[in-house]
Amino acid sequence: MPGPMGPPGATGHQGPRGLNGESGPQGPPGEPGSHGHQGPAGSPGIPGICKTDSDISALLNSVTKIKQHVLAQNFQFLWNVGQKYFVSNKDSGSFETAVEFCSQRGLELALPQNEEENSKLMEVFGDTFKDVWISVNNKTADGNFQVDLNYQLLTFSKWEKGQPDDSIQDTGCTVLSEHGFWRVMRDCFSDAFIVCQL
Repeated sequence: MPGPMGPPGATGHQGPRGLNGESGPQGPPGEPGSHGHQGPAGSPGIPGICKTDSDISALLNSVTKIKQHVLAQNFQFLWNVGQKYFVSNKDSGSFETAVEFCSQRGLELALPQNEEENSKLMEVFGDTFKDVWISVNNKTADGNFQVDLNYQLLTFSKWEKGQPDDSIQDTGCTVLSEHGFWRVMRDCFSDAFIVCQL
């Protein structure tokens, strides 16, 4: 009959290193970096043209009509930044829903044109959603996220680090995040706040 099992043998020599495994999925974006140093002052701009009293009066009338147009549609929120107005009911929806919502009211989907507008647009954020759709072209083939929905080149952008995502080869839609940076969403059916401008 077989005898009892003997004690374990000594540990063998370490075997050769195995092959590297496949790369894991890309991790979430890191925290935004600190602001860079202020650039040098630009050259003086072209002198403006003095306006007459009638020109100023026409401009004020135009602004008044804009306000009346917005208020007549009973928007719950109205932000004024320079000569631009952001309006919203703090509704949320997909990118397509946002574009259609603004278009039906004779408005455009919001798009910040400078740092002040970018910061002002963040005031729509609530407890549930921390993103708002912005009007940056949603097909890389039509401009690689460097044009708006009217195919106009962007004069201002504030992309999050690693954005726009080069791996998105077909469709992606852009949001302004709670950190104030722009990010391309792969899923255009995600919910984000709807804000229009005029």
